This record gives sequence, C-alpha cells and structure tokens, in this order.
Amino acid sequence: MPEPIIKLTDAAAERVQSLMSKADEGVAGLRVGLSTRGCSGLSYVVEYAEEAKQFEEVIEDRGVKVFIDPAATMFLIGATMDYREGKFESGFVFENSISGGGIVNSLLNG
Repeated sequence: MPEPIIKLTDAAAERVQSLMSKADEGVAGLRVGLSTRGCSGLSYVVEYAEEAKQFEEVIEDRGVKVFIDPAATMFLIGATMDYREGKFESGFVFENSISGGGIVNSLLNG
C-alpha cells in the first residue's frame, strides 16, 4: 500500500473527530483544498465534505477521513496535518519539509 499524501497527528485526528461529531448528517469527512489568498497567493482551506469528488485522494487514518482536492495534492505531498490552539487563534497547520517547511494555518470553526 502506498504512503498517504499527508499524515495526521493525534491532535489533528482528535480535532477532525470532534468536528465530525458536531457536523450535519451526511458529512463523511473534511476536505483540504486551496484558495487564492495570503502572502504567497495560496492558502489551504478546510471544509466539510459529504463525499469524495472526482480524482480526490481519500486519507483514512485514526478513524477519520480527509479528502484531498486534486489542486492541493502537489503542495501537500509529504505534509503533516496538525491541529494547534494558541492564545489568539486555533486551526489546522500543514507542515511540509519537502516544499521548504512552510506552515499554513487553515481555520475551520465548529
């Protein structure tokens, strides 16, 4: 079995489970995609997903599903998805040593 595109930390998996427990019926997992904003012009977006779209990768880890939008795939290969809480913000953080170690926060309130 090939390596998954991303790996989830325990904190990320726990947060996904927490969000899923509050989600509307029919939500199957979280989707990670791209948006054109931020300093570099791109940032990650995390949203609820009811099903996999065509060509999406589906990561199943620690009892949760994360759908990877095809447009985000090349930016996420080898990344780790974490969840962090701070004094002023909390959100999913994607760390990728392959693409230069950049960290991008993506908030999904729920």
